[in-house]
Amino acid sequence: MKVIVSKSVLENILTNAQSYLEKRDLSQITSHVLLHVENEKLNIKATDFEIGFAYTSSEVNVNEDGYATANGQKLLQIIKSFKDEEITLETITNYLYIKQNSSKFKLPMFNYLEFPSFPEIENKPKFEIDAENFSKAVKKITPSIDNNNPKFELNGALIDIKDSFINFVATDTKRLALFKENRTADRDFSLIIPKKAIIEFGKLFFQNLEIFYDENTLIAKSEDFIFFTKLINGKFPDYERIIPKEKHFRIQLERDKMVESIKQIAIISNEIKVLFKSKVISFESLNDENIEAKTEIDFETGLEDEISLSFNSKYILDFLSSIEESNFILGYNDSNMPFTLEAKDFITIVMPIIK
Repeated sequence: MKVIVSKSVLENILTNAQSYLEKRDLSQITSHVLLHVENEKLNIKATDFEIGFAYTSSEVNVNEDGYATANGQKLLQIIKSFKDEEITLETITNYLYIKQNSSKFKLPMFNYLEFPSFPEIENKPKFEIDAENFSKAVKKITPSIDNNNPKFELNGALIDIKDSFINFVATDTKRLALFKENRTADRDFSLIIPKKAIIEFGKLFFQNLEIFYDENTLIAKSEDFIFFTKLINGKFPDYERIIPKEKHFRIQLERDKMVESIKQIAIISNEIKVLFKSKVISFESLNDENIEAKTEIDFETGLEDEISLSFNSKYILDFLSSIEESNFILGYNDSNMPFTLEAKDFITIVMPIIK
Protein backbone atom coordinates (compact mmCIF):
# COMPACT_ATOMS: atom_id res chain seq x y z
CA MET A 1 0.00 0.00 0.00
CA LYS A 2 1.23 3.48 -0.81
CA VAL A 3 -0.87 6.64 -0.70
CA ILE A 4 -0.27 10.38 -0.46
CA VAL A 5 -2.74 12.45 1.56
CA SER A 6 -2.85 15.95 3.02
CA LYS A 7 -2.23 16.39 6.73
CA SER A 8 -5.57 18.11 7.34
CA VAL A 9 -7.63 15.30 5.79
CA LEU A 10 -5.76 12.55 7.63
CA GLU A 11 -5.71 14.38 10.96
CA ASN A 12 -9.44 15.03 10.83
CA ILE A 13 -10.30 11.37 10.18
CA LEU A 14 -7.95 10.07 12.87
CA THR A 15 -9.23 12.59 15.40
CA ASN A 16 -12.79 11.36 14.86
CA ALA A 17 -11.60 7.76 15.18
CA GLN A 18 -10.05 8.12 18.65
CA SER A 19 -13.21 7.45 20.66
CA TYR A 20 -13.66 4.10 18.92
CA LEU A 21 -10.25 2.68 19.86
CA GLU A 22 -9.22 0.28 22.61
CA LYS A 23 -7.04 2.44 24.89
CA ARG A 24 -6.05 0.14 27.75
CA ASP A 25 -4.73 -2.99 26.06
CA LEU A 26 -2.50 -1.97 23.17
CA SER A 27 -1.89 -5.62 22.26
CA GLN A 28 -5.45 -5.77 20.92
CA ILE A 29 -6.02 -5.10 17.24
CA THR A 30 -8.88 -2.80 18.24
CA SER A 31 -6.23 -0.33 19.44
CA HIS A 32 -5.31 -0.03 15.75
CA VAL A 33 -7.04 1.68 12.87
CA LEU A 34 -7.46 -0.23 9.62
CA LEU A 35 -6.39 1.59 6.46
CA HIS A 36 -7.59 0.32 3.10
CA VAL A 37 -6.59 1.89 -0.22
CA GLU A 38 -8.63 0.90 -3.29
CA ASN A 39 -10.27 2.56 -6.30
CA GLU A 40 -8.43 5.83 -5.72
CA LYS A 41 -9.88 6.12 -2.22
CA LEU A 42 -8.60 5.81 1.35
CA ASN A 43 -10.86 4.14 3.91
CA ILE A 44 -10.03 4.24 7.63
CA LYS A 45 -11.88 2.12 10.20
CA ALA A 46 -11.85 2.04 14.00
CA THR A 47 -13.89 -0.06 16.42
CA ASP A 48 -13.90 -1.33 19.99
CA PHE A 49 -16.52 -3.96 19.05
CA GLU A 50 -19.33 -1.97 20.72
CA ILE A 51 -19.24 0.99 18.31
CA GLY A 52 -17.44 1.52 15.02
CA PHE A 53 -16.55 4.29 12.60
CA ALA A 54 -15.36 4.20 8.99
CA TYR A 55 -14.59 7.18 6.79
CA THR A 56 -13.75 7.21 3.08
CA SER A 57 -11.83 10.02 1.39
CA SER A 58 -11.13 10.46 -2.30
CA GLU A 59 -8.80 13.40 -1.59
CA VAL A 60 -5.76 11.18 -2.00
CA ASN A 61 -3.12 10.25 -4.53
CA VAL A 62 -2.90 6.46 -4.72
CA ASN A 63 0.31 4.79 -5.85
CA GLU A 64 -0.52 1.25 -4.73
CA ASP A 65 -3.66 -0.41 -3.33
CA GLY A 66 -3.49 -2.41 -0.13
CA TYR A 67 -4.15 -2.67 3.59
CA ALA A 68 -2.40 -1.54 6.76
CA THR A 69 -3.04 -1.26 10.47
CA ALA A 70 -1.42 1.09 12.98
CA ASN A 71 -1.91 2.13 16.56
CA GLY A 72 -4.55 4.84 16.25
CA GLN A 73 -3.24 7.07 19.05
CA LYS A 74 0.38 6.94 17.93
CA LEU A 75 -0.52 7.53 14.31
CA LEU A 76 -2.50 10.66 15.20
CA GLN A 77 0.34 11.99 17.36
CA ILE A 78 2.75 11.55 14.45
CA ILE A 79 0.42 13.27 11.98
CA LYS A 80 -0.05 16.20 14.37
CA SER A 81 3.71 16.68 14.58
CA PHE A 82 4.00 17.23 10.81
CA LYS A 83 3.67 20.46 8.88
CA ASP A 84 0.48 21.25 7.00
CA GLU A 85 1.66 19.50 3.86
CA GLU A 86 1.20 16.16 2.11
CA ILE A 87 2.08 12.92 3.91
CA THR A 88 3.05 9.58 2.42
CA LEU A 89 1.82 6.33 3.97
CA GLU A 90 3.56 3.18 2.75
CA THR A 91 3.69 -0.44 3.91
CA ILE A 92 6.98 -2.36 3.76
CA THR A 93 6.98 -5.91 5.14
CA ASN A 94 5.18 -5.67 8.52
CA TYR A 95 5.54 -1.94 9.08
CA LEU A 96 3.67 1.20 8.12
CA TYR A 97 6.01 4.05 7.17
CA ILE A 98 4.79 7.62 7.63
CA LYS A 99 6.88 10.20 5.75
CA GLN A 100 6.95 13.93 5.16
CA ASN A 101 10.01 15.63 3.69
CA SER A 102 13.00 14.57 5.83
CA SER A 103 10.84 13.14 8.66
CA LYS A 104 10.09 9.42 8.73
CA PHE A 105 8.35 7.17 11.25
CA LYS A 106 7.55 3.48 11.20
CA LEU A 107 4.90 1.67 13.21
CA PRO A 108 4.39 -2.10 13.54
CA MET A 109 1.27 -3.54 11.95
CA PHE A 110 -1.09 -6.34 12.95
CA ASN A 111 -2.53 -8.75 10.41
CA TYR A 112 -5.31 -6.73 8.78
CA LEU A 113 -7.34 -9.93 8.28
CA GLU A 114 -7.83 -10.09 12.06
CA PHE A 115 -9.48 -6.66 12.18
CA PRO A 116 -13.14 -6.98 13.30
CA SER A 117 -15.66 -6.94 10.48
CA PHE A 118 -18.38 -4.30 10.41
CA PRO A 119 -22.05 -5.38 10.35
CA GLU A 120 -23.72 -5.73 6.96
CA ILE A 121 -26.62 -3.52 5.91
CA GLU A 122 -28.15 -5.94 3.41
CA ASN A 123 -31.73 -7.05 4.17
CA LYS A 124 -31.98 -4.75 7.18
CA PRO A 125 -34.98 -2.39 7.44
CA LYS A 126 -34.13 1.28 7.22
CA PHE A 127 -35.43 4.79 7.49
CA GLU A 128 -34.10 7.97 5.96
CA ILE A 129 -33.91 11.16 7.92
CA ASP A 130 -32.53 14.62 7.46
CA ALA A 131 -29.11 14.44 9.08
CA GLU A 132 -29.41 17.86 10.69
CA ASN A 133 -32.71 16.90 12.34
CA PHE A 134 -31.30 13.57 13.54
CA SER A 135 -28.30 15.30 15.08
CA LYS A 136 -30.57 17.93 16.63
CA ALA A 137 -32.84 15.27 18.11
CA VAL A 138 -30.11 13.27 19.81
CA LYS A 139 -28.40 16.39 21.17
CA LYS A 140 -31.65 17.61 22.73
CA ILE A 141 -32.32 14.38 24.62
CA THR A 142 -28.73 13.46 25.56
CA PRO A 143 -28.66 15.38 28.90
CA SER A 144 -31.60 13.25 30.10
CA ILE A 145 -29.84 9.92 29.53
CA ASP A 146 -28.87 8.30 32.83
CA ASN A 147 -25.37 7.16 33.82
CA ASN A 148 -24.55 3.76 35.33
CA ASN A 149 -28.15 2.93 36.16
CA PRO A 150 -28.57 -0.75 37.14
CA LYS A 151 -31.50 -0.76 34.70
CA PHE A 152 -29.24 -0.79 31.64
CA GLU A 153 -31.95 0.43 29.28
CA LEU A 154 -31.92 3.82 31.05
CA ASN A 155 -28.26 4.28 30.10
CA GLY A 156 -29.35 4.81 26.52
CA ALA A 157 -31.83 6.67 24.35
CA LEU A 158 -34.93 5.12 22.84
CA ILE A 159 -35.68 5.56 19.16
CA ASP A 160 -39.34 4.62 18.80
CA ILE A 161 -40.16 4.24 15.11
CA LYS A 162 -43.79 4.53 14.01
CA ASP A 163 -45.27 4.53 10.50
CA SER A 164 -45.54 8.34 10.33
CA PHE A 165 -43.15 9.65 12.99
CA ILE A 166 -40.12 8.81 15.13
CA ASN A 167 -39.88 9.61 18.83
CA PHE A 168 -36.44 10.13 20.39
CA VAL A 169 -36.73 9.56 24.14
CA ALA A 170 -34.44 9.60 27.19
CA THR A 171 -35.03 9.55 30.94
CA ASP A 172 -33.01 9.46 34.16
CA THR A 173 -36.21 8.83 36.22
CA LYS A 174 -36.26 12.45 37.43
CA ARG A 175 -37.09 13.84 34.00
CA LEU A 176 -38.03 12.59 30.56
CA ALA A 177 -37.11 14.26 27.26
CA LEU A 178 -38.92 13.56 23.99
CA PHE A 179 -38.31 14.91 20.50
CA LYS A 180 -40.78 14.04 17.73
CA GLU A 181 -39.69 13.85 14.09
CA ASN A 182 -42.36 13.40 11.43
CA ARG A 183 -40.99 10.70 9.14
CA THR A 184 -42.31 7.61 7.37
CA ALA A 185 -40.69 4.23 8.05
CA ASP A 186 -41.00 0.68 6.76
CA ARG A 187 -42.45 -0.67 10.00
CA ASP A 188 -42.99 0.03 13.69
CA PHE A 189 -39.88 -0.74 15.70
CA SER A 190 -38.02 0.49 18.79
CA LEU A 191 -34.36 0.33 19.76
CA ILE A 192 -32.16 1.63 22.57
CA ILE A 193 -28.85 3.28 21.69
CA PRO A 194 -26.11 3.50 24.38
CA LYS A 195 -25.21 6.96 25.63
CA LYS A 196 -21.61 6.72 24.41
CA ALA A 197 -22.82 5.99 20.88
CA ILE A 198 -25.28 8.89 21.03
CA ILE A 199 -22.51 11.30 22.10
CA GLU A 200 -20.04 10.13 19.47
CA PHE A 201 -22.61 10.18 16.72
CA GLY A 202 -23.45 13.77 17.61
CA LYS A 203 -19.84 14.78 16.86
CA LEU A 204 -20.00 13.66 13.23
CA PHE A 205 -20.81 16.01 10.35
CA PHE A 206 -22.80 14.73 7.41
CA GLN A 207 -25.73 15.47 5.12
CA ASN A 208 -27.85 12.70 3.64
CA LEU A 209 -28.27 9.83 6.07
CA GLU A 210 -29.72 6.32 5.98
CA ILE A 211 -30.35 4.37 9.19
CA PHE A 212 -30.33 0.56 9.06
CA TYR A 213 -31.22 -1.53 12.10
CA ASP A 214 -32.16 -4.88 13.55
CA GLU A 215 -32.60 -6.25 17.08
CA ASN A 216 -28.90 -5.92 17.94
CA THR A 217 -27.34 -3.21 15.79
CA LEU A 218 -27.90 0.25 14.36
CA ILE A 219 -25.92 1.38 11.30
CA ALA A 220 -25.85 4.94 10.00
CA LYS A 221 -24.56 5.46 6.48
CA SER A 222 -23.83 8.61 4.52
CA GLU A 223 -21.86 9.22 1.35
CA ASP A 224 -18.52 9.35 3.17
CA PHE A 225 -18.86 7.41 6.41
CA ILE A 226 -20.39 4.43 8.18
CA PHE A 227 -21.16 4.39 11.90
CA PHE A 228 -22.46 1.43 13.86
CA THR A 229 -23.32 0.65 17.45
CA LYS A 230 -24.53 -2.37 19.31
CA LEU A 231 -27.88 -1.77 20.98
CA ILE A 232 -29.00 -2.17 24.57
CA ASN A 233 -31.30 -5.13 25.09
CA GLY A 234 -34.07 -4.26 27.49
CA LYS A 235 -37.55 -2.83 27.89
CA PHE A 236 -37.67 0.95 27.96
CA PRO A 237 -40.24 2.51 30.34
CA ASP A 238 -43.69 3.23 28.93
CA TYR A 239 -42.88 6.87 28.31
CA GLU A 240 -46.28 7.73 26.82
CA ARG A 241 -47.92 6.92 30.16
CA ILE A 242 -45.64 9.43 31.91
CA ILE A 243 -46.62 12.38 29.71
CA PRO A 244 -49.53 14.28 31.28
CA LYS A 245 -52.55 14.07 28.99
CA GLU A 246 -54.01 17.34 30.27
CA LYS A 247 -52.60 20.46 31.91
CA HIS A 248 -54.74 22.68 34.09
CA PHE A 249 -52.46 25.62 33.34
CA ARG A 250 -50.32 26.43 30.31
CA ILE A 251 -48.06 29.45 30.75
CA GLN A 252 -46.03 30.94 27.91
CA LEU A 253 -42.67 32.12 29.24
CA GLU A 254 -39.66 33.94 27.83
CA ARG A 255 -36.59 31.75 27.65
CA ASP A 256 -33.92 34.43 28.23
CA LYS A 257 -35.62 35.94 31.29
CA MET A 258 -36.06 32.52 32.86
CA VAL A 259 -32.48 31.48 32.12
CA GLU A 260 -31.05 34.66 33.65
CA SER A 261 -33.08 34.37 36.85
CA ILE A 262 -32.54 30.64 37.35
CA LYS A 263 -28.78 30.97 36.81
CA GLN A 264 -28.64 33.72 39.45
CA ILE A 265 -30.29 31.52 42.08
CA ALA A 266 -28.26 28.47 41.03
CA ILE A 267 -25.12 30.27 42.25
CA ILE A 268 -26.38 29.50 45.75
CA SER A 269 -28.50 26.40 45.23
CA ASN A 270 -29.39 24.02 42.39
CA GLU A 271 -32.75 23.49 44.05
CA ILE A 272 -35.05 26.39 43.33
CA LYS A 273 -38.58 27.45 44.23
CA VAL A 274 -40.49 29.57 41.73
CA LEU A 275 -43.74 31.37 42.52
CA PHE A 276 -45.89 32.42 39.56
CA LYS A 277 -48.21 35.33 40.32
CA SER A 278 -50.45 37.28 37.98
CA LYS A 279 -47.83 39.93 37.16
CA VAL A 280 -44.65 38.73 38.85
CA ILE A 281 -42.49 35.59 38.86
CA SER A 282 -40.30 35.21 41.95
CA PHE A 283 -37.35 32.87 42.41
CA GLU A 284 -35.65 31.73 45.62
CA SER A 285 -33.07 29.17 46.69
CA LEU A 286 -33.96 25.97 48.51
CA ASN A 287 -31.32 24.75 50.94
CA ASP A 288 -30.77 24.11 54.63
CA GLU A 289 -27.74 26.33 55.04
CA ASN A 290 -27.78 29.86 56.42
CA ILE A 291 -27.56 31.36 52.93
CA GLU A 292 -30.21 32.39 50.44
CA ALA A 293 -30.81 33.97 47.05
CA LYS A 294 -33.94 35.70 45.74
CA THR A 295 -34.91 37.56 42.62
CA GLU A 296 -38.04 38.34 40.63
CA ILE A 297 -39.13 39.51 37.21
CA ASP A 298 -42.18 41.46 36.08
CA PHE A 299 -44.19 39.21 33.82
CA GLU A 300 -47.84 38.93 32.83
CA THR A 301 -48.61 35.25 33.44
CA GLY A 302 -52.37 35.57 33.01
CA LEU A 303 -52.92 33.59 36.24
CA GLU A 304 -55.65 34.38 38.74
CA ASP A 305 -54.24 32.12 41.46
CA GLU A 306 -50.61 31.72 42.48
CA ILE A 307 -48.67 28.63 41.36
CA SER A 308 -45.63 27.29 43.22
CA LEU A 309 -43.00 24.94 41.75
CA SER A 310 -39.78 23.54 43.21
CA PHE A 311 -37.26 21.86 40.95
CA ASN A 312 -33.63 21.07 40.15
CA SER A 313 -32.37 24.01 38.10
CA LYS A 314 -30.17 21.79 35.91
CA TYR A 315 -33.20 20.08 34.38
CA ILE A 316 -34.75 23.39 33.37
CA LEU A 317 -31.51 24.88 32.08
CA ASP A 318 -30.75 21.76 30.03
CA PHE A 319 -34.11 22.18 28.31
CA LEU A 320 -33.79 25.93 27.78
CA SER A 321 -30.24 25.67 26.41
CA SER A 322 -31.34 23.17 23.77
CA ILE A 323 -34.25 25.07 22.23
CA GLU A 324 -34.02 27.65 19.47
CA GLU A 325 -37.30 29.40 20.25
CA SER A 326 -37.45 32.57 22.35
CA ASN A 327 -40.62 31.38 24.12
CA PHE A 328 -41.71 28.06 25.61
CA ILE A 329 -44.75 26.62 27.37
CA LEU A 330 -44.85 25.42 30.97
CA GLY A 331 -47.65 22.95 31.60
CA TYR A 332 -48.79 22.57 35.21
CA ASN A 333 -51.35 20.54 37.16
CA ASP A 334 -50.23 20.49 40.80
CA SER A 335 -47.07 21.32 42.78
CA ASN A 336 -46.62 17.62 43.62
CA MET A 337 -47.12 16.35 40.06
CA PRO A 338 -44.77 16.30 37.05
CA PHE A 339 -44.81 19.47 34.95
CA THR A 340 -43.95 19.91 31.28
CA LEU A 341 -41.69 22.19 29.27
CA GLU A 342 -42.58 22.42 25.58
CA ALA A 343 -41.11 24.07 22.47
CA LYS A 344 -42.34 22.91 19.07
CA ASP A 345 -41.60 19.17 18.76
CA PHE A 346 -39.52 18.95 21.94
CA ILE A 347 -40.97 18.28 25.38
CA THR A 348 -39.40 17.59 28.78
CA ILE A 349 -41.37 16.24 31.74
CA VAL A 350 -39.83 17.10 35.12
CA MET A 351 -40.51 15.66 38.56
CA PRO A 352 -40.79 18.52 41.08
CA ILE A 353 -38.98 18.59 44.41
CA ILE A 354 -41.42 17.73 47.17
CA LYS A 355 -40.54 18.99 50.65
